[in-house]
Amino acid sequence: MIEFINDLKRAADPAFFAKEAVGFAADQWQVEALRSTRKRLLLNCSRQSGKSTTAAIKALHRALYWPGSLILLVSPSYRQSGELFLKVREALARLEDRPKMLEDNKLSMILNNGSRIVSLPGREATIRGFSSVDLLIEDESARVPDELYLATRPMLAVSGGTQILMSTPWGKRGHFFEAWTSGGSSWQQIEVPASECPRISPAFLSEERQAMPALFYESEYCCRFTETADNVFNYDVVTRAFTTEIKPFIRGL
Repeated sequence: MIEFINDLKRAADPAFFAKEAVGFAADQWQVEALRSTRKRLLLNCSRQSGKSTTAAIKALHRALYWPGSLILLVSPSYRQSGELFLKVREALARLEDRPKMLEDNKLSMILNNGSRIVSLPGREATIRGFSSVDLLIEDESARVPDELYLATRPMLAVSGGTQILMSTPWGKRGHFFEAWTSGGSSWQQIEVPASECPRISPAFLSEERQAMPALFYESEYCCRFTETADNVFNYDVVTRAFTTEIKPFIRGL
């Protein structure tokens, strides 16, 4: 009876599943992300904060307890796709009662309940064949091309699926930046600077601050959308140049 109750709790609570089934001691922000039921979730997180592990466990939980789910893991490159998928495998290997697999290869798996987890590199051509996606996780989102992001959004139209964008910032540009700064209430935002990660020591951060240019340090560890080094004009100057108060001049009118 106790095991039955625990299994119900694991099914209902991804954070409990992470702790009891995977053996993952989640930080408070990870608990919040795992338990989130919002359809749009933004994770603006420092390097090495644990965002990929959190997303991998969330993907595995969805596949196990929602039969027939389609989960896509999108990354900028083939190597990064493999790394995120590997974290799903690592979480799966920790389960005492592992499900049987109908398919299992380097970048995809099909569970015996019909759920699929597929990891894809960030190319629009590899994405368009998928539809009715239940969970779409975009890793290193700030470096994923905007056209790929725009191609994935319609995949959630029929299924009403969940979309997670997770990344460290990479300049004031692209869909990750726009969603974070202008996405409004449709996105749940979670920010995790390195100073709030218990596995990253203050001594290490002090050393990194001395070794790295400020723009890179603030982006990689402080979750700040900094100006890119190749900008001729900074972002604020450009945005202030636009106005709705001046009507466009059209010759002949």
